[in-house]
Amino acid sequence: MAAANRTLIMTGATRGIGLEAARDVLRRSPDTHLVVLGRGSSAAEVLPSLREISPHVSPVDIDLSSKASVAAAGAHLEDLLDSGELPPLRNLVFNAGVHLSNALETTVDGYERTFAVNVMSTHQLLRQLHPHIQAPARIVVTVSDAHFGDLRHTGGTMPAPRWAIPEISRPGAFDRSGNVRAGRRAYVTSKLGGVYLVHEWSRRLPDGIDIVSYNPSLVVGTGLARETGGAFPFLMRRIIPLLTVTPLVDTPVPAGKKLADAILSVTPAATGAYIHRKKATASSTESYDTDRERALWNWLEQVPRTTN
Repeated sequence: MAAANRTLIMTGATRGIGLEAARDVLRRSPDTHLVVLGRGSSAAEVLPSLREISPHVSPVDIDLSSKASVAAAGAHLEDLLDSGELPPLRNLVFNAGVHLSNALETTVDGYERTFAVNVMSTHQLLRQLHPHIQAPARIVVTVSDAHFGDLRHTGGTMPAPRWAIPEISRPGAFDRSGNVRAGRRAYVTSKLGGVYLVHEWSRRLPDGIDIVSYNPSLVVGTGLARETGGAFPFLMRRIIPLLTVTPLVDTPVPAGKKLADAILSVTPAATGAYIHRKKATASSTESYDTDRERALWNWLEQVPRTTN
């Protein structure tokens, strides 16, 4: 087994496409040390199978809905990188995300949980770790074509995003926030926010450190629908899997390989690009708004890392 000479830090590597991507990266890049950022119990379940592929795997506990937990995990990673216990940081992958059945769930810090996990934690962790990234490097943020909010991309299952910062960071920001539709609107809005983050960060990172957004499109068997409520979990379990014989729907293994291609820069894309499965393409018209991107950045910069 080759010695590890590069570090990949990844959220959302304990199930679905993230786990399959992690496995694929370890097979194709045996010099990579993978750091699995996740809840301790989830990471413990997947470590044995990952270590069957490579010994260069370690877990770091994190709760992405808690600013204090994100800050503590980030500080621990900084210590490991500074001490040389981890090799140079070349990849950061933000693949974790939540999709809830309402827009009322509140984090310990008082924020709406979907936005806190899908947007705020990404910025906070990237803000903490970006000085340690060494070029050439690629950062990947998993988003969703649901951010288009139109019939073509969602089949009518999702409402359009409704952007307003900082209002959308607060529980109850959407109409009838206790309803399933509000949970879906919070999700698509957070994914639009992820694209905004990528665009703004791409303008601020130094040359040689690229950041891209990655859209896996519709993938069954990821577990993302487990908290969505309504008919969506049934559709994802019973109806959508029938479409896997078509090009419209992926399963975790091929989708994970496509995410691995994005991570390893096999899929060509300029910094700030939006990768749809295997190709860089345009995101929604609404996602190209420099004023919104700058306003999101400025607001996130004003949010304290912890409430302590």
